[in-house]
Amino acid sequence: MRRRLALALGAVAALGLALSLTTQAGQPGKATYLGSYRWAMDDPAFGGLSSLAMLEDGTRLIAMSDSADLFQARVTRDASGRITAITAGRPQRLRAIAGEALAGKASDAEGLALDPQGGFFVSFEAQHRIRHYPAPDQPARRVPGHPDFAALQINSGLEALAIDARGHLFTLPERSGALDRPFPVYRFDGQGWDIPFRIPRSGPFLPVSADIGPDGWLYILERALTGPGFRSRLRRFDITGDRLNAEELLLQTRTRQHDNLEGLSVWQDGQGRIRLSMVSDDNFKFFQRSEIVEYALDAPLASLPDKE
Repeated sequence: MRRRLALALGAVAALGLALSLTTQAGQPGKATYLGSYRWAMDDPAFGGLSSLAMLEDGTRLIAMSDSADLFQARVTRDASGRITAITAGRPQRLRAIAGEALAGKASDAEGLALDPQGGFFVSFEAQHRIRHYPAPDQPARRVPGHPDFAALQINSGLEALAIDARGHLFTLPERSGALDRPFPVYRFDGQGWDIPFRIPRSGPFLPVSADIGPDGWLYILERALTGPGFRSRLRRFDITGDRLNAEELLLQTRTRQHDNLEGLSVWQDGQGRIRLSMVSDDNFKFFQRSEIVEYALDAPLASLPDKE
């Protein structure tokens, strides 16, 4: 029965690919497409990539699957900056506070944020929580949760996680609870949580990843399932204190222009541009793909508005 279902889904995906040229076109934005790289590994744990962090001028990456496997890799790029190869070590399964390897519902890792003081934070859904890891091979450390987390939907929890230069965490749920209700943004300052602002909700898009860029803006990657495939949208928000000052649409794709983009890393390249790197979650399905998709903002960082 599973084989018949997989074949049927594969046929739907193939049809979607054929239809993608005539479905809704992408909306112009400020981001310029640079290229895509299809990533594959001969390892049964590879796949389901739900978060991404680019490091060292884009020559190293950390990616995490929604089975709580962490991948660290070297990235080779050509003279134009496009990815030509990714060389990864063996994945490391994240561990619980008690030290055992995560499994089952406890392993549904989604968001990744690198701690400026060392280690990294991970957000989980199914069992909605955030944990801190001093290192990939060390047990998790507890991060207290907001009371709202307990009421989040099982498969629509804390997919997005970001951290600013002060070490303050930002997270928001994949669903807000109503089509006309904005998404609450939860902030943790190391002592407690608050909700400084809310992200406007529009259209069918739902947030799946977030990052604080080198410009200090909050970047939100959103996804919509439209008929035979996925669409993606990327917005950024100028935040000062507890206020949203501006919103900009950077990217909105047509159906199946890319695969299921679910992880976002915002960084500055050698030309001073803000680079937008995204990774797709293939859901461990043969008819989907794990790919790194990259865009850039044409304006150099120095010309962007100053942040307080």
